[in-house]
Amino acid sequence: MPTDIIMPQMGESIVEGTITKWLKKPGDKVQRDEPLFEISTDKVDAEIPAPASGVLQEIKVTEGTTVGVNTVVGTISADGEAATPAKAAPAKAASAPPAPPAKEEKKEEKPVAAAIAPAVAAPPPQESSDDEEARSSPLVRKIAREHGVSLSQISGTGLGGRITKQDIMAFIERAPSAAAAPSAPAAPQAAASAPSRPSAPAPAAYPGDLVPMTNMRKIIAQRMIESRRTSAHVHCMYEVDFTRIVNLRAKHKNGFEQRHGVRLTFMPFFVRAALIAVQQWPIINASIEGDNIRYHRNINVGIAVALDWGLIVPVLKNAGDLNFLGLQRGITDLGERARTKKLKPDDVDGSTFTVTNPGQFGAVFGLPIINQPNSAIMGVGGITKQPLVVTDKEGNDSIAIRSVVHLTLGYDHRLIDGAVADQFMALVKKTLENWSEEVG
Repeated sequence: MPTDIIMPQMGESIVEGTITKWLKKPGDKVQRDEPLFEISTDKVDAEIPAPASGVLQEIKVTEGTTVGVNTVVGTISADGEAATPAKAAPAKAASAPPAPPAKEEKKEEKPVAAAIAPAVAAPPPQESSDDEEARSSPLVRKIAREHGVSLSQISGTGLGGRITKQDIMAFIERAPSAAAAPSAPAAPQAAASAPSRPSAPAPAAYPGDLVPMTNMRKIIAQRMIESRRTSAHVHCMYEVDFTRIVNLRAKHKNGFEQRHGVRLTFMPFFVRAALIAVQQWPIINASIEGDNIRYHRNINVGIAVALDWGLIVPVLKNAGDLNFLGLQRGITDLGERARTKKLKPDDVDGSTFTVTNPGQFGAVFGLPIINQPNSAIMGVGGITKQPLVVTDKEGNDSIAIRSVVHLTLGYDHRLIDGAVADQFMALVKKTLENWSEEVG
């Protein structure tokens, strides 16, 4: 019997989802847990895995269509059963009559965007052994499928010999010919399936074109306007001598990655400094509820992630309870899952303070909009070398070349006074310039 493919419920409050992209077409072979289609909800964009191995027999719901959770959107036949791609078009037409009333009602409340999120062309997946499954993540297995790499060829540097993303990327870079060879036999199938997963973002826009917003873009637009209307935005900016941490990272980054299987980045330094300051000034981590102030017990840090198709803010829960290594692992995990559409609705809920990093693209500083219902957001500018006046212990001044970063705090002046915001940022600056914590 064919296996039904259903629209999943991505959280308790989610009642519907929009299919933005089918990654396979009727007649294509699929493996269980292989990404099959992409959906967009009012919480996250996500790739949905195949519920079974076999052949995609029928697509019942077309791209750009919004349906309720648990709706059957397609079917997968067993490997030995004949697929019926020819019936896909009539099936869509047959399902059309009962749909118009519901679709028209939804269009009034939530217009459906027909734009498609970008995807990457990939060859069909290879079978993985149970041992390989146990010592690698879905992201690593996906990269292996895309490059035709057998995980049995790779020695893992993670805990228990687990293969990390860095392990497989290093293997691919070291042995491009070895990585390319296994994928040669799969070329015909890869070419056949390529049209269903274009490598360039779609639709392409040209001057004069009018294209619909994606669901994510609509939500971003709505929330930015709501935040501007809700909070009394004020910003303060601090210049930080970041030389100590730049040198510390350069000294430890290779050993850190070898020991822990994760790259050492600058972001956990900024998050740790903010956590220390929040503990001193808890109003920064509070929010307004009517005429009351909610002081949150936990510090849940939203980490803004820029995607090719928009912006999302996954949340590092209970960040105040994590050590430096825990912060780095959590930040890396959220970023990877955001970019590979593996986030769950709970991953983007519950932030109490946000950090965003416009400096990664070269901005000197930014004036970020508060992520509601937070009361503050810290923006991290680019790290550049500049001449600074440096004062030694005897009070003598000199000019030196230093690594400098500009940090901005956007805060809700209804709740946070300027003096408090400045004292908060002064402590962040002091922590970063006099860093003493071990980085693991």
